[in-house]
Amino acid sequence: MKSGSIQLHRRQLLTGLAGWACAPAWSGDSPAATLLAAWQQGTEHRIGLLRAGGDRLALLSELRVPSRAHGLMAEGEDSVLVVARRPGDWLLRWHPRTGQADWRWVNDDRGLNGHAEVLPDSAMLLTTETDSGTGQGLLGVRDRATLEKLDEWPTHGSDPHQLLALPESVGPWPAGTVIVANGGINTRPETGRSKRLAEPMSASLVALDPKRGTLLGQWRLDDPCLSIRHLAWNPAARRLGIALQAEHLDLDRRKAAPVLAIWDGESLSPAQKQPPLEGYGGDIVAHPQGGFAVSCPRANTLALFSADGEFLRAIDQPLSYALAEHGGQWWNSGKSAVLVGQGPQTRRIGNPEPNGPTADTAWQLDNHWKRYVG
Repeated sequence: MKSGSIQLHRRQLLTGLAGWACAPAWSGDSPAATLLAAWQQGTEHRIGLLRAGGDRLALLSELRVPSRAHGLMAEGEDSVLVVARRPGDWLLRWHPRTGQADWRWVNDDRGLNGHAEVLPDSAMLLTTETDSGTGQGLLGVRDRATLEKLDEWPTHGSDPHQLLALPESVGPWPAGTVIVANGGINTRPETGRSKRLAEPMSASLVALDPKRGTLLGQWRLDDPCLSIRHLAWNPAARRLGIALQAEHLDLDRRKAAPVLAIWDGESLSPAQKQPPLEGYGGDIVAHPQGGFAVSCPRANTLALFSADGEFLRAIDQPLSYALAEHGGQWWNSGKSAVLVGQGPQTRRIGNPEPNGPTADTAWQLDNHWKRYVG
């Protein structure tokens, strides 16, 4: 593509996003949607399906799980895959219609890091994991049907978190290339999530061959204290958005740190002109017009960015955590309401009633949810 065409494409994206960023709320009902979610209810951890429509969320079905769930994946019309939060010891395939739950427990020398991805045109499933003895990051290569582990690939870093298979080519990388976010946070096997921040971090984004797991490329940000966590591919912009979580020991630097980076197939760059957002990006989705939305729970904000990573707008949303996007509509969880966007407009719907299946004081959604079509 010629440089003039590239500049025109960018201007078109930014023009569309400007309308999205400055648009008023709308008063009509949004189309109803079913969302796969994980949450904590009192001292119990649960997963389930929520109906987002009208003026309030409704609980359709739920399942109690032994520990906090994290990554969620819809597997067609009748099953979902759920991964325990790091360091996790279980995978779950749940059939909401029948209630059937198929569990897969991992060995003590491995810890699941909360996310999984299906390889396109393959019977394989990949899970991000950590060798509990060495701290080495791994991808578990599993049979998609049985969830049994067949092989392991190194991620060439520590603390691998989310991964995805590129749905289309970008730069020199063909569709299907596996992209992994190595968070780079050092932990002790015996203390689980306790961080060893006195040791240097080494976060990186890596590209792996989907057939052999060999390293194809690796990128790092200039600031080593930015942990690379969650990923969202934007087909309109043909770019990858990465939600970041700052680990600076200096509190002021941490609060001012960027919560987004952009990868275009060649370089990895942090967001520009961003105000302080407490340095914590919880989740990320791509906007159909070419930009990205990042939830910032510590800043009680949903932050909107252009496809180039330029900050556009912040929407107030207390405890902004889970994000999902489907067919031009997106949802963002909050402490008391869900922020729903469609086209250039937004509206809010309430969390479940206090006398419903979830108590008002105990409604605590995890970082992610997914649109469920079943």
